[in-house]
Amino acid sequence: MTRRPFAWLGSLRARLLLFLLAAIVFAAGAQAFVAYRTVLKEADEIFDYHMQQMAMSLRSGLPPSSAVGGIGGAEQNFEFVVQVWTADGVRIFESAEQAALPQIAVLGFADVRARGTTYRVYSMQTRSLVIQVAQDMAVRRQMAGALALRTVMPVALMAPILMLVVWWVVSRSLAPVARVRRQVAARQADDLSPVGEEGLPDEVRPLVQELNLLFARVRHAFDAQRHFVADAAHELRSPLAALKLQVQGLQRADDEATRKLATARLAGGIDRATKLVEQMLALARHEASVAAGASAEPVDLPTLGALAISDVVTAAQARRIDVGLDQADGAIVQGHPEALRMLVRNLLDNAVKYTPEGGRVDLRIVADGTGAEVQVDDSGPGLPVEERERVLDRFYRVGQAQSAQAPGSGLGLAIVKSIADLHGATVTLGASERLGGLRVAVRFPGSA
Repeated sequence: MTRRPFAWLGSLRARLLLFLLAAIVFAAGAQAFVAYRTVLKEADEIFDYHMQQMAMSLRSGLPPSSAVGGIGGAEQNFEFVVQVWTADGVRIFESAEQAALPQIAVLGFADVRARGTTYRVYSMQTRSLVIQVAQDMAVRRQMAGALALRTVMPVALMAPILMLVVWWVVSRSLAPVARVRRQVAARQADDLSPVGEEGLPDEVRPLVQELNLLFARVRHAFDAQRHFVADAAHELRSPLAALKLQVQGLQRADDEATRKLATARLAGGIDRATKLVEQMLALARHEASVAAGASAEPVDLPTLGALAISDVVTAAQARRIDVGLDQADGAIVQGHPEALRMLVRNLLDNAVKYTPEGGRVDLRIVADGTGAEVQVDDSGPGLPVEERERVLDRFYRVGQAQSAQAPGSGLGLAIVKSIADLHGATVTLGASERLGGLRVAVRFPGSA
């Protein structure tokens, strides 16, 4: 595998250290440069001041020999050179013979080239004398550089210490991130427990929170898949066994009447198994959409109710059952259109299945100031009070569901309950005062 150049910059820790240490080095260098330039400027001002004071001290006359030796004696390093001229241009005094300067007429400060170097010269004129005090600029720069170095030295010493402090602070600040990385790296593939958020920086905590939410959604999807496999293994065993027995009965049929009866039973068994598989797949799709966090949108309940009626009208007509939309108040809820259509369709399908031939099933959409309600009434036998809560469980069947006239898998109302929970709605089962059978009401809060 080709290694990318500067791959180490992919590390947040490396980036922070690189940029912070570079900033420290730059700041220390800038501070050292400014300090050096400032010290040089101040040293020039101090040396110029000393030259002025020395020249002024010589206005009254020439220094004695001891004074001359003090200014430029052999034991000194000749920082200053003093020359005195008469008014007619005769040099009457010099402190260092080997450093004679040319006579200049410019009074005040000037830079003069002499003997291969540059001198800083201060000239002052009295009534009868011209006094010159000079200093070799190389000596001045050397002394000023020594002063500047002593000023910059603390900065140079503090910069490595500051770098160590930055390295320690960055490492300590990113330690929780490294801990989370170790937790995720060490866990097994089926471990979807939340990752600890303790001590995480505010910039990293939202990422870990979203990771935990993702783990929760994946765990929900795994649970739904596991439940589906378990339910399929449990519920398909009986229909498949029944189909096998019906096929064997068809094979043993001796006459045409027996063969027709066995064929009819086999077709009914296939229809029931098909319905069971369809409902299980519908429940699995719904749970998968819940796990994926599908976004809600405005849904018009009367329009949805009309579509659901069109889905069951064929089965209702086959049994001469009158199914229709009895009341349709304007109601819009936030939800998932396909899931809500499945909810209403299952309610109508369940009512049509348990209503005797020639009966009636009504769908009503009722809206008020507190919400909207979907009601399905039928003229069937109703449901005992003790059964009304249990029929919302998966694969639970009441006594009538075992008859050939009302075959069921026990998933219709379970799907209704699951979709209602997704939308924050409540499912209520009771007696229908209008038609005498069962009423199933799904209440959506806060509908417009």
